[in-house]
Amino acid sequence: MLSYRFHLYPSKTAERTLNRHIDLCRWLYNRLLSELNLAGEKGIKLTMFDLNNLVADIKKREKPELSEVYSKALQMVAQQLWYNVRSLAGLKRNGRRVGKLRFKGAGWFKTLNYNQSGFKLENGKLVLSKVGEVPIKLHRKIGGKVKGVIIKREHSGKWYAIFQVEDEAEPLPKTGKAVGIDVGVRHFLTDSEGRQVENPRFYERSLERIRIRHKQLSRKEKGSRNREKARVRLARAYEKLMNQRNDFLHKLSRFYVNNYDLIAVENLNVAGMARNCHLARKILDASWGKFLQLLSYKAERAGRRVVEVNPRGTSKNIPEGFDRDYVAACRILSLGLGRPEVTPAEMGPLLSVPAQAVSAGKSRL
Repeated sequence: MLSYRFHLYPSKTAERTLNRHIDLCRWLYNRLLSELNLAGEKGIKLTMFDLNNLVADIKKREKPELSEVYSKALQMVAQQLWYNVRSLAGLKRNGRRVGKLRFKGAGWFKTLNYNQSGFKLENGKLVLSKVGEVPIKLHRKIGGKVKGVIIKREHSGKWYAIFQVEDEAEPLPKTGKAVGIDVGVRHFLTDSEGRQVENPRFYERSLERIRIRHKQLSRKEKGSRNREKARVRLARAYEKLMNQRNDFLHKLSRFYVNNYDLIAVENLNVAGMARNCHLARKILDASWGKFLQLLSYKAERAGRRVVEVNPRGTSKNIPEGFDRDYVAACRILSLGLGRPEVTPAEMGPLLSVPAQAVSAGKSRL
């Protein structure tokens, strides 16, 4: 299942309708959660079938306004709650300490889920049942069979349509090449072919702007229009940060998947490493976990292999005059290929790749 994300540009009328529908779905989510909690106190276990029946009953007897929302979208609210309950139960079974599901406050329910039906693309617009036409920017072709669309309102006030698509994976031609990758803080990564990709440090570069936005928000009177404007400016600063980071990670992972049959990486406990108070912000800013996740799912679809190796000892006993990260990348490759760990032959300066070159998709990478 793939997801395609496109920017929506609803009119003021359509936006009011979408906001109304989201708020009704939020109300329904909270209402169903209260029923689940009440049933739990009585020792009664509700099923997904019970929740769907509750939706119909609540709409008929208690909240007729729910009929303003497309029926499948209401059913998906019940399914979302059920999924959250099951996920929480799974964490408890695994010994994790977790609390109860929380009720959704205003602004914390952000999606409408049109599953299987209730939507269509027509003349450059997305037509939604009980909403109408919404202009959409289709910047790329949607491949495969569309199974559903999620309408999402970001904290910045922007609207997006996320198309969920089923399609056949298309393996890429074999390259006969393999590469080892060592991620780090000083450089985002160093590979066994001598590339060192600059760490973009998006959060550090955005930190001053974000601090200013936080300070401006704190000075505004609660409930005022100026406070809402300040909140949106802050949300857009965070959104820009996330967009920059995701763009960088997608393009970098795509380069390695396109060019190598086997990609060897370290099996890192990123969450554990982030507990280091001195390096936590830098580690989280680098987003190694997301990079490795993108690398794995793209490799699987392309018929490539991502091999995770034990990181223990890959950066120790580095010969004098060698780059530590480069030696680690070569050792990671050896382990990924199942060969004895080796120290590479001496080589010239490594190829430094600026983060801007990755984001621009330059062939220099």
